[in-house]
Amino acid sequence: MQLEPRHFREVWLLDFEFSGSSGERPQPVCLVAWELHSGRRLRLWQDQLLAMKVPPYSLNKDSLLVAYYASSEMGCHLSLGWPMPANLLDLFTEFRNLTNGLTPLCGNGLLGALAWFGLSGVEAAEKETMRQLALRGGPWTREERAALLDYCESDVAALNGLLGKMEGIIDWPRALLRGRYMKAAGQIEYLGTPIDTSALSLLQQHWETIQDDLIQEIDADYQVFDGRTFKMVRFQDYLIRKNIPWPRLESGALDLKDDIFKDMAQAHPQLASLRELRVALSQMRLAELAVGSDGRNRCLLSAFRASTGRNQPSNSRFIFGPSRWLRGLIRPEFGYGLAYLDWSQQEFGIAAALSGDPQMLEAYASGDPYLTFAKQARAVPPDATKQSHPRERDQFKACALAVQYGMGEASLASRIGQPPSFARELLRLHRETYRTFWRWSDRVVDHAMLHGKLWTSFGWTVHTGTNPNPRSLRNFPMQANGAEMLRLACCHAVERGIRVCAPVHDAILIESPLDSLDEAIGTAQQAMADASDTVLGGLRLRSDAKIIRYPDRYQDDRGVKMWSTVGGVLERLGIDNLS
Repeated sequence: MQLEPRHFREVWLLDFEFSGSSGERPQPVCLVAWELHSGRRLRLWQDQLLAMKVPPYSLNKDSLLVAYYASSEMGCHLSLGWPMPANLLDLFTEFRNLTNGLTPLCGNGLLGALAWFGLSGVEAAEKETMRQLALRGGPWTREERAALLDYCESDVAALNGLLGKMEGIIDWPRALLRGRYMKAAGQIEYLGTPIDTSALSLLQQHWETIQDDLIQEIDADYQVFDGRTFKMVRFQDYLIRKNIPWPRLESGALDLKDDIFKDMAQAHPQLASLRELRVALSQMRLAELAVGSDGRNRCLLSAFRASTGRNQPSNSRFIFGPSRWLRGLIRPEFGYGLAYLDWSQQEFGIAAALSGDPQMLEAYASGDPYLTFAKQARAVPPDATKQSHPRERDQFKACALAVQYGMGEASLASRIGQPPSFARELLRLHRETYRTFWRWSDRVVDHAMLHGKLWTSFGWTVHTGTNPNPRSLRNFPMQANGAEMLRLACCHAVERGIRVCAPVHDAILIESPLDSLDEAIGTAQQAMADASDTVLGGLRLRSDAKIIRYPDRYQDDRGVKMWSTVGGVLERLGIDNLS
């Protein structure tokens, strides 16, 4: 039987207005809720909400809550001490799924969804005015209270009209799974990630001075800066001196986009510090990092924003957004520990499972698919190890990852620091070794081109639109099913009582009291394995754990050197250190 709103005893459409500055938990201001079947309507102000120990609507299995971008509503539930509902339908996720790959003229917000279906809503300017009034915090005048409640009710009325347009085209069982993730996302956003606020304050206070000293120290090896300005001519001279080939634009100028710099730094490690410096100078807006008064980083995860369905939080507000060395600010609270749990070779495992390629499945099962790929291609002897053939393993790893991202021979050549002919041969070996995968991958692109869309195991859909990109379409099954896996793992973990601080692409960061940290890690890794089993139809992907116990801090391997360098600058300036 197809699930629809009429199959629930109660269906509540709701919207909260809330206040709260950057990094803080939401403070509910008012709530409006309509029950679809009975016509019952609620308009409740802050003092009434705070007096309620339970919500004024049913959360049972025979009831459904409906909202638009529902993780915010779930955050208000948590601030009020209310439990999560059994069933949640988020019309934002369903509108994103309906239009993913297309371009709604008015965006993906509530007004955009209304416009898509020919429905009217409040003017964007009025919506922003009311939003700012709520965020400002109290006290509010009687007129302002009435205006906020009326505005809140207008959103519920809009939600009612939108549900009427969408209920016949929603994939109800899977829509509830997406709603389940928005419940988990609300709990993750509410918890946040612990930050060393003393170290952050030092960096914020002295960042201008730190930048100048960083340039002086790091640029000593490159001589490419003039003051704070990166000079293309000087960098070109450096590349010539070091005999490093560099990709160029059609104009002939060096291509200095950060993804190119990232690839080149992997191929030529001596460039890593220069790349970190460039990122630090161009992308660092420390004042924008969203840290609450309790020292925790909180921001919207922006769930389902990417075309693959992945989260897309603000790079400047989310601690995992800026340069990797800044992740050293993550530090567990006294008596607690953190664990960063990531799937091992997730995308390779997904590709193996979805394509059913026996050679690829064998490579994943070996524990080191990249070295096994080299062995299967007969590029290294059967007894080769990471220690005996590190260079070959790195090259075959780069090739395997390049395939997942739809990279061509030129990009792969840049990444591994080899001529295009070498990269072309690696790609040929991949096609020869994993023929079943490539037949499947070609069929994926053909299907998308013929039918105009692709979808994941749980129905997350991308439409090809008018200008399809075959490389993106080829990569979609790995990325989008990886996103499904992460969402389901977050649901499992949160529902099993794990404190999830943040999801990060193919990983989750959890925290626990030190005396139960090992148990929490085991439970979370079980959740991740269960999620992969479900998404991939039986293949349980492995995961690794990086453990941080108080008073240690989180350190990304690729950011350790820069963190140490910045700490050294502070010490030389006689300010303090980042220990």
